[in-house]
Amino acid sequence: MEQDKNYPPGWDADRVRRVMAHYEQQDEEEAVAEDEAAFEDEALAVVEVPKELVPAVREIIAQHEKKKKTGA
Repeated sequence: MEQDKNYPPGWDADRVRRVMAHYEQQDEEEAVAEDEAAFEDEALAVVEVPKELVPAVREIIAQHEKKKKTGA
């Protein structure tokens, strides 16, 4: 079995396979609709981040989500 240490917290090989299957089974119209819906969510923002900063941004988001769950 693949080691979970290669995945972000909360992810494992099974989850990766499920996500990949979801996107591989989408037709173009479904993919476009999903992308457009993401841009319509006013609680989220889409930004460009230099690739070398992506791990740090992911960690900040994970910390934020954890605080939301614990009510801190």
